[in-house]
Amino acid sequence: MPAMALAKPFSGVRKSKLLVFMGHGSIFAFQTHIRTSALQGEDELRSVNDNNSTRRIAIEFCKQGRLAEALNIVQHHVDCVDSNLYASLLTASINIETPAEGKIIHSHIIQRAFVPNAFLGTKIVLMYVKCRNLLDARRVLDELPKRDVVSWTAMIAAYSKKGFHEEALTLFHQMQETGVEPDQFTIASVLQACANTGDLQQGKDVHEIIIRKGLKSDVVVGSALVDMYVKCESVEDARNVFDQMPERNVVSFTAMVSGYIQNGFVKEARELFEIMPARNIFSWNAMIAGYTQNGQVNEALEFFQKMPKRDVISWNTMISGFSQNAHFREAFKLFRQMQETGMKANSVTYVSILPACANSAALQQGKEIHEDLIRSGLESNINVANAVIDMYAKCGCLEIAQKVFDRMCERDVVSYNAMITGYALHGCGKETIHLFEQIQNSSDVRPNCVTFVGLLFGCCHAGLLEDGWKYFNGMSEIYHIPPTVEHYCCMVDLLGRAGCLHEALDFIKKMPIKPAAAVWASLLGACRIHANIEIAECAAEHLFELDPSNGAHYSMLSNIYAAASRWDDVGKVRKMMKERDVKKIPGCSWVEVNNKVYAFAIGEQQYLHKQKIFAELERLSGQMKEAGYVPDKNFVLHDVEDEQKEHVLYHHSEKLALAFGIINTPPGIPIRIIKNLRVCGDCHSAIKFISKIVVREFFVRDATRFHHFKDGQCSCGGYW
Repeated sequence: MPAMALAKPFSGVRKSKLLVFMGHGSIFAFQTHIRTSALQGEDELRSVNDNNSTRRIAIEFCKQGRLAEALNIVQHHVDCVDSNLYASLLTASINIETPAEGKIIHSHIIQRAFVPNAFLGTKIVLMYVKCRNLLDARRVLDELPKRDVVSWTAMIAAYSKKGFHEEALTLFHQMQETGVEPDQFTIASVLQACANTGDLQQGKDVHEIIIRKGLKSDVVVGSALVDMYVKCESVEDARNVFDQMPERNVVSFTAMVSGYIQNGFVKEARELFEIMPARNIFSWNAMIAGYTQNGQVNEALEFFQKMPKRDVISWNTMISGFSQNAHFREAFKLFRQMQETGMKANSVTYVSILPACANSAALQQGKEIHEDLIRSGLESNINVANAVIDMYAKCGCLEIAQKVFDRMCERDVVSYNAMITGYALHGCGKETIHLFEQIQNSSDVRPNCVTFVGLLFGCCHAGLLEDGWKYFNGMSEIYHIPPTVEHYCCMVDLLGRAGCLHEALDFIKKMPIKPAAAVWASLLGACRIHANIEIAECAAEHLFELDPSNGAHYSMLSNIYAAASRWDDVGKVRKMMKERDVKKIPGCSWVEVNNKVYAFAIGEQQYLHKQKIFAELERLSGQMKEAGYVPDKNFVLHDVEDEQKEHVLYHHSEKLALAFGIINTPPGIPIRIIKNLRVCGDCHSAIKFISKIVVREFFVRDATRFHHFKDGQCSCGGYW
C-alpha cells in the first residue's frame, strides 16, 4: 500500500479555502511526525489484512489515547480511513490536547477530497475551537455541505465562551434562517451572549423560543435564563423564572444569588443563600464579593472564615475587598496568611494587593510584593505590570515606575494611563504630554477617557493652560471622546488655579451637561487659593443643594471665611452644619516606618510616642524660626489668641506623621506621607524648612497631588 497516496479533488467537490491556508507543509508535517513517533502497534496489524479490521484497531488506539499509532495506520493504510476513523482521530486529538495533530488530520481530509458529513464536520469545528482558532473553525462550518444543530451549537458556544457575543447572536439568527431548530445547549450559549451584551429584548425573544419548544423545565436552560435576566438588570424577571423552575440545583441558586449581588440586593442574596440545599465555592465567593462591594467588609470576612474550603478566588475577593474599602492593614495581613497556607498567588492576587500599597504609601511592602511576583514569573503579565507601575508612581517612585514601564514587552492603554497619571500627580505636565505623544505615534494603542483625565490633570498642576485647552477640545474633535464630569472638573481646576475664576464660572454655566457637585467643588477649591469670597459663595450654594451631606464643602467655605477673619460667617456655616447633622471630615495622615503604616489624625490625643513627637516638633520649631520660618496663623480656623493658634498648628496630622517618621528612622532616609485632605499652607511651608534642617527628602501625597520636598524646596513650585 503506497504511503499517503494523495487523490486529486474529485468532480463535484469544491476545493476548500483551507487547503490554500494549510498548504502541503501540513502533509509533510504528518509524515515527519509519524516517522519520529514510536510505532508500537505494528504487531497488532500483522495479524489482519482487511480494511475493516485495520480500521477497528486504529479506532481502538484512538480510544486508548495512542494517537501516534493510530496516525501510523492512517499513513500506511489510507484505504481503511472512513468518516468514523477520522472522527475518532479528531476526538483523540481533542481529548489529549494535541491541536497540531488535529490540524494535520484535517489537512489529510482536505488532500483526499473527503467530503465530511455533519458529524465529522462538527468534530473538525470542535478541534479548531480547542486550538483557540475560531477563524478556521468558522471557515469549516461555512464550507460544510450539511450542518446540524450540533455543528451550529459548537460554533455559537465557542463564540459566546470566548467573548465574541455579537458574532454568536448573528450566527444564531443564521441558524434559524436555515430551518435548524436550536436545542437546550444552543439556547444556553445564546442566553450567555445576550447576558454579556446586555441585550434584554433579544434575551426575551429567546425566552419565547424556550416556552414554544417546551424547554422551561430544563435546569440548564432555566439557570442560563436567570443569569441573562440578572445581568440585564431585570432582577424581578430573574426571580420569576427561578421560582417557576420545577427543578433547581446549586447552579440555579448561585445564578440567582450572584444576580442579587450584582444588582446591589445583598439582603435578598443572603436570605436565598441561607436556604440553599447545597452550596458550592462559587456561591460562597459570590456572597463575599457582594458584601465587599457594598462596603460591608466585616460581614464578608465572616463568610470567608466560615467557608468549608477556599480557592484562590476566595482569597483574592477578600484581599481586594479590604483594599478597595481602605482596610489596608487587613489586606496585607490576609495576603501573608494566604502565602502561609501554601495557596499560590496568581495575577489577580497581585493586582488586588498592590493598590493597598499604593493607597497607603507602603513602599517597602510594595517592593517586597514586587519581588514575590518576579519570583513567581508574573512580572511579564501586563495587568500585573500595570499595577506595579501604579504602585510605584503613587508611592512617589517615578523613576522605578518608568523603569518597569520601559521593560514591558507589551503595553496597553492602561500602561500609558498609569504612567501619565503618575507624572500628573507629581505635577510633571511636560512628561504627561510626552507620554501622550507616544500614544499618538503608536498604531497599537488609542487613548481613552481616562487618558485625557490624566493628561488634563497634568496640565492643571503644571499651569499649562493653553495645552489644557488644546487637549480638552481635541478629545472630542479628533478622538470623538465626549467629555465627562471628570474632564470638566479638570478644566475648571485648571482655569481656577490660573486665577481665571470668572472664566471658570462662565465655563461651568456653558457646560452641555448639568454640572455635578465635583465641578462646583473644583471652583470652590480655586476660590480658597485666590481668596475670592463672592464666587466661593456662589459655588457653595450649588454644593449645598447638590451634595448637602458632604462636610468637606462646608469646611472649605468656613476656611475661606476664616482666612478673611469673617468669624460671624464662620459661625453661620458651623451652625448650618449642626442643624443638618453634617460631620466635618477629620484630617488624617499615614506614614510607613519599618514596614508598618501608622495613622495620625488631627486633634487625636492618643497615639504612639506622643511626648517624643511634640518634643521633636518643639526642637524643629526653634530651628525653623531661626532659619526664617513664620507660622501662618491664617490656617488656624478658630478665633483664638496667636499663641494658641501656633499650638493648634502643631497638631496638624502631616506634622505629627513627619515628626514620628524622623524620630523612628535613620538619618537621611526619605519619608513618605499620605494625607486624605489638601496639605495646609503652613504645613507646606514648615516641611520645606524641615527638609533643609534635617537634610532629608519628604514625599507628601495629599488629596490633589504629590509634593517632593528637598533642600528647602518643593517640586510643586508653589503651584498647588
